[in-house]
Amino acid sequence: MSLNRKPALGFIFVTLLIDVTGLGIIIPVMPKLILELTSGTLSEAASDGGWLISAYAIMQFICSPIMGALSDRFGRRPVLLASLFGFGLDYILLAFAPTLGWLFIGRIIAGIMGASFTTAGAYIADISTPEKRAQNFGIIGAAFGLGFILGPVIGGLLGDLGSRVPFLFAAALTLLNWLYGFFILPESLKSENRRAFDWRRANPVGTLKSLFRHNVIAGLFFALAFVYISTHAVQSNWSYYTIEKFSWTERTIGISLGVVGLVFAIVQGGLIRIIIPKLGQERSVYIGLGLYALGFFLYGIATEGWMMYAITVVYCMGSIAGPALQGIMSGIIPPNEQGELQGGFTSLMSLTAIVGPPIMNNLFAYFSGSQAPFYFPGAAMLLGAVLTIISSMLARRSLKKRML
Repeated sequence: MSLNRKPALGFIFVTLLIDVTGLGIIIPVMPKLILELTSGTLSEAASDGGWLISAYAIMQFICSPIMGALSDRFGRRPVLLASLFGFGLDYILLAFAPTLGWLFIGRIIAGIMGASFTTAGAYIADISTPEKRAQNFGIIGAAFGLGFILGPVIGGLLGDLGSRVPFLFAAALTLLNWLYGFFILPESLKSENRRAFDWRRANPVGTLKSLFRHNVIAGLFFALAFVYISTHAVQSNWSYYTIEKFSWTERTIGISLGVVGLVFAIVQGGLIRIIIPKLGQERSVYIGLGLYALGFFLYGIATEGWMMYAITVVYCMGSIAGPALQGIMSGIIPPNEQGELQGGFTSLMSLTAIVGPPIMNNLFAYFSGSQAPFYFPGAAMLLGAVLTIISSMLARRSLKKRML
């Protein structure tokens, strides 16, 4: 196994990088593709786009624990390869989809097979020595950061060649990685470490129920949930909002999202290590949520495209709140429940990705459509600010309980 560690880690990094890059590639061109298929308005396309993201999130929430349990039973290699093949098939379906219904089929397939992140983490744990495990897990964050910088920029540039070209490029990348893995990737899970498949353990809700035994944790989870939902005002709504308000092209959208990804990576990868120790976790939560709320508000009232780049610095600085909240919760939970806590964070992100995109995109659709009582495309951004303020109130209430 030691001989295979370096090649296997390299493959896992490339797999995650391609997965995240592929997700980022399609963001700038999705509005244009939906408009081509439906011949509707941008407002209607935004609503459809929100439901597409939700369909993917629903299937991932249900199926990721199942695929993780299957990887414990049959090994990491077959589940990883199946996941890659599923993503490749999804991108091909998106590239040649004749109707909106086929886009939903593709997103559902991707959600079902989208276990690569969970299984990749298990693969790293399998092949890492105890002293190298934390360091090796760092490649997951590195792949996410780099992928969300490269993906939108590549998608925006390729979008100039046609709305379907980025999907074909993402499919080619994914299937080439699948082919390489099919011939090169070794299995990491030894036969003696495998366990029988148990439906009761392949359950994403059970983890959250168990964690909610702790009153403080329950309140902080709700605070974090409001933050995660609010971020979809940017994550799911950015392309539609900037097209409507600033007439941005796919290229401009891709570059702008690349800038957001870069600033976010700088904050998360570097500044956060300085800011949180100086401010302390609790103050970091309040200041971070305040900056988030301010960022959402400024995004919502921006009148010129260049303002979006300047406001991005304020918005991304708000991201210190999430890790600070997670750090507080980790300090409350006993050592033998830390893994369960991390699983709870993943389940929470999946749940909020189910409800967040439809809420934010449909709010944008309503206030930018012909039936709106008044025209205000920034409505979703302002809702993000309101939800963030509610999150800070919930966090303050829960943290007061911790002091009693």
